[in-house]
Amino acid sequence: QVQLVESGGGLVQAGGSLRLSCAASGGTFSTYFMAWFRQAPGKEREFVAAISWSGNSTYYADSVKGRFTISRDNAKNTGYLQMNSLKPEDTAVYYCAAAGSVLGVRRHLKDSYNYWGQGTQVTVSS
Repeated sequence: QVQLVESGGGLVQAGGSLRLSCAASGGTFSTYFMAWFRQAPGKEREFVAAISWSGNSTYYADSVKGRFTISRDNAKNTGYLQMNSLKPEDTAVYYCAAAGSVLGVRRHLKDSYNYWGQGTQVTVSS
């Protein structure tokens, strides 16, 4: 059973940056596929980015491509989401998620992940 805890959220002005962290415990983090999702008020939880267990492969939603970078440090059991050039529409609760294996065509689907953190709020002011 993997436990995930996000941190690093906060209030930032448009154009600013934040770095989210996802600390994992209770499992072998290096064997898990990891992703970030976000959920804005009144909207569905949506895929942001994902990273393979080794960190060699990364995937992004079109809305964040070129601005966000997902990474992981398996030695520290921690995943990261570096968010640059933030926009007001990036405002949401950000969740990290993990799964033992994820089919490539399903990596953007929240049902593919069975471990979730509690979320961290990111607010971007205009």
